[in-house]
Amino acid sequence: MRIESRIVHRSTGMPRSRQLHSLRRECRKYARSRKAITAIAAGVAAAAMVTACGGGSSNNSNGGGQANATTPGGKQATIAVANSKLGHILVNSQGRTVYLFEKDTGPKSTCSGECATLWPPVRSSGSLSAGSGVDAAKLKTINRSDGMPQVVYNGHPLYTFAGDGGAGDTTGQGNTTFGAGWFVLSPAGNKIG
Repeated sequence: MRIESRIVHRSTGMPRSRQLHSLRRECRKYARSRKAITAIAAGVAAAAMVTACGGGSSNNSNGGGQANATTPGGKQATIAVANSKLGHILVNSQGRTVYLFEKDTGPKSTCSGECATLWPPVRSSGSLSAGSGVDAAKLKTINRSDGMPQVVYNGHPLYTFAGDGGAGDTTGQGNTTFGAGWFVLSPAGNKIG
């Protein structure tokens, strides 16, 4: 008579060593996803803190960017043009780089939930204003699925990137999170890259 040396779990009928291996694998997956969510949340919190504390300087590290872009009449611009290492690009009223999402079709946003946390939509609480070099006729708003307005330029819904540290950063360029590419825009409203 031979005694079984393996311990079998009562409810699953699976050898205990295999069950432990499966549990460890699930724990590692969970830990990785929690780290990613924590990193995203930290980036969003840091971006919010910088914005709330008036972070950013009047010039970006690439030279020529504007932290508080204005229209030729001196009014704060919703969208403006700044110089960057990628050339002339569109920025929001705080001088932060704006991006288009290639998954968006026409002026309809497909980025919501976690996507909109990492890639916040560019909002406007009042009338739109175009900075120097921006074609005002291409500047519009759409209503998102949450009922809030989002700024659109040349038919592209606009977003900032929570991973950008401040004015002039373009770290979201070429990113492919959420199923498609994210790219900065030229003053003509076309993707760069």
